[in-house]
Amino acid sequence: MPLNASRRVALGGLVLLGPGARSAHAQQQIAGGRPIRIIVPFGAGGAVDIVARIVAQELTPRLGQSVVVENRTGAGGNIAMDHVARSQPDGATLLMASPSVVINPHLYASLPFDPAQLAPVGLVAEVPSIMLAAPGFEANDARGFVAMARARPGHFTFGSGGAGTTEHLAAEMLKARAGIDITHVPYRGGAPAMTDLQAGRISIMFSNLAGSLPHLQAGRLKALGLTDARRAPSLPDVPTFAEQGIPDFVVTVWWGLMGPAAMPRDVVLRINAALAEALASPGMREALERLAAQPLGGSAEAFAERRAREDAAWGEVIRRAGIRAE
Repeated sequence: MPLNASRRVALGGLVLLGPGARSAHAQQQIAGGRPIRIIVPFGAGGAVDIVARIVAQELTPRLGQSVVVENRTGAGGNIAMDHVARSQPDGATLLMASPSVVINPHLYASLPFDPAQLAPVGLVAEVPSIMLAAPGFEANDARGFVAMARARPGHFTFGSGGAGTTEHLAAEMLKARAGIDITHVPYRGGAPAMTDLQAGRISIMFSNLAGSLPHLQAGRLKALGLTDARRAPSLPDVPTFAEQGIPDFVVTVWWGLMGPAAMPRDVVLRINAALAEALASPGMREALERLAAQPLGGSAEAFAERRAREDAAWGEVIRRAGIRAE
């Protein structure tokens, strides 16, 4: 089941606001004009953090009040999600959500919050994942790797930034779809896994394109296949998995704004409209393009529908693989 069915929302369908509407934003401040915090579940400098800071910068003038980023790390994102879920639902506390929102409820035996306490506000952008190997690795594409893995079960390894990450689950999905046996080597974060991949200590690794593009451009890694429905403009010579005989293998890392479930409808609509305007601006589109990310946007309801689809899809992958967070 592809994870991104009907996932792209044309910017032409977004609600675009003119100068008069922007003035209304400033007159109708959220939470009494207090700074709006976007809570990031992971450390500074990563893709989620970078996207959150782009969003904060773009929303500040459009909402007429300060929007800042706050990093709250730990427990695979659960600490940040719990904080937002329990926050006052006035729009002053938002979450920069990623696939961990739908993965963690299946991964952890219990959570400190009910996932239903987090409500979608609007999707921001997404980036495909890519299968990587060291430059000297014997396979040059995903088709070749799958053939080698079938011939030598258990011989090859894949790294990830930890159990239950999208890096891990993408490889588990490949194992199931291609009928191969490769061994998981979890690391404490994606950076050390990437270091060992470059040194050839692990065979392959999945990573989002935003984080891996600098390594590819510098020749420190090579790309074996892209987990998207179409080729990436930044890597036009890298074929998709579908082009290599593995259909319906689409894994993207997405980001979106969420908030406490009891947020007033008018607040959700105001933030969503400001986000739509930001996503249509050349400055934000260029900033996302530098991350190899595609802007999304759309209504809170469209985000909720995608959340439900991915919840079901990732839940199936986790159950089949028997994965549990330690």
